Amino acid sequence: MKLVFTKGSGKFDTLDVVRPGGRIERMDCPKQGIIPHDMVHYAVEHTLKQRGFLGRVKEGEAAGFHMEAEAQSDAVERLVEVFQGDAWSGGTTAAAEMMALYAVTCSARACPALPIEAKEIEAVRTAIEALTMQWQAVKVGHSLTLEL
Repeated sequence: MKLVFTKGSGKFDTLDVVRPGGRIERMDCPKQGIIPHDMVHYAVEHTLKQRGFLGRVKEGEAAGFHMEAEAQSDAVERLVEVFQGDAWSGGTTAAAEMMALYAVTCSARACPALPIEAKEIEAVRTAIEALTMQWQAVKVGHSLTLEL
């Protein structure tokens, strides 16, 4: 499955999910001052080999904002939120603090946390930094394609 992120000129970028056979599902991605939310999903899911939103889409679920609750993908979503918060704050939060915030976030939302270690936090952060550099180089109206 291909993920084609296109940089928009307004308040939204777009994500085209290109499925095998060429069927495309388009989603708006609200701009947030960092890479798009679903690109953070890519960094987390691809780096940690975890099944979250994008994994569920790859398995055939519709690419949309509302999915049924599911323990593993909910846990991935909480982790994505922690990485987004870190990116909004400059991407320098200590791994131990991120793991603690992740545990609190999962507890507050009654979903089991994935086991995660500092080296995995750093691996995802490195992936996000690489994607950020690539995304910053994309001009408005152009795209960055990732494969999952």
